[in-house]
Amino acid sequence: MKKSELKTIGIWIILMSIFMAQLFFYTWCRVQCFRIGYKISEETDKHRELVALQNNLKIEFARLKSPKRISEIANRLGLTNPTPEQMIIIP
Repeated sequence: MKKSELKTIGIWIILMSIFMAQLFFYTWCRVQCFRIGYKISEETDKHRELVALQNNLKIEFARLKSPKRISEIANRLGLTNPTPEQMIIIP
């Protein structure tokens, strides 16, 4: 082989190596984009579930602190409203 043919082959090998490196880098970037997209989707779903749970807990908290419920529990325990003599007013 001539020196010019070896030089041409060397240039082609270098160009193909650069092309392959770019192709692998592009593929890696696309895979990362899809992976991050899936993670974002999972976290969005988790966020929705947590918001729903928070709303359910707020409803349960409101139900548990309702005066009617507390009054019923107090009656079951035998508690009554204090008489004026039992009240101490703090100035």
